Amino acid sequence: MANVLDRFKLDDTVCIVTGASRGLGKAMALALAEAGADVVVTARTEAALEETADAVRALGRRAIAVPCDVHDSPSVATVIERALIEFGHIDVLVNNAGGYELRPFADMDDDLWLRIIDLNLNSTYRFCQAVAPHMIARRRGKIINMGSMYGLIGEQTMSPYCASKGAIIQLTRTLALEWAPHGITANVLAPGYFYTEGTSPVFDDSEMGPLFTGKVPLGRVGRPEELGPLIVYLASGASDFMTGSVIVIDGGQTSN
Repeated sequence: MANVLDRFKLDDTVCIVTGASRGLGKAMALALAEAGADVVVTARTEAALEETADAVRALGRRAIAVPCDVHDSPSVATVIERALIEFGHIDVLVNNAGGYELRPFADMDDDLWLRIIDLNLNSTYRFCQAVAPHMIARRRGKIINMGSMYGLIGEQTMSPYCASKGAIIQLTRTLALEWAPHGITANVLAPGYFYTEGTSPVFDDSEMGPLFTGKVPLGRVGRPEELGPLIVYLASGASDFMTGSVIVIDGGQTSN
């Protein structure tokens, strides 16, 4: 009988990770590589992307860095094309690209609302659409969409972010149903507060930091490497019977 840990190995697996130039995206790309995957990393900033790709190569895996504007469907299609040219197949898509801006709803304007919806929800749609023909033809594949605890709970001044992350959960559940007959799974990973270079100014602030950590039952924010085991699980054969699910990793915050 095979060792249970063998189910988590990603040898001969090709993964695409969007928003992989830094933060959680970079951490997940490296975790996938540590488990044996070859990785296509994509984001806007080419220099930072190359750093991520070099870090993957340092782990003994193959990597390509493909700059991409997730707001643009042809740019997204180019990522899929480059991945297929380089590796011949795509097994896992991690839709991590996203962002937010804080503004009270009464002060919201169309530009900000549509920009955040497009960055989070529509980019996920574009990549899923672009990879669908390949995965459906192969009758296998794993979609991992990055949600947020704020797709499950509300937060003041974050209405477009909360709306987009909630919609990603519903989109993923629909994909899970439509694509199950094709052997494709689709799940959501929903993080809470995590310490990255982007969030460090807030969490390191002597006044703001405690306000945020005070909301977390475990009394701290997450570390990017703590997403690694979950992303490997969702990308590997260990999760073959899971689809349409939401995995929350938030230190207990959504339990309040």
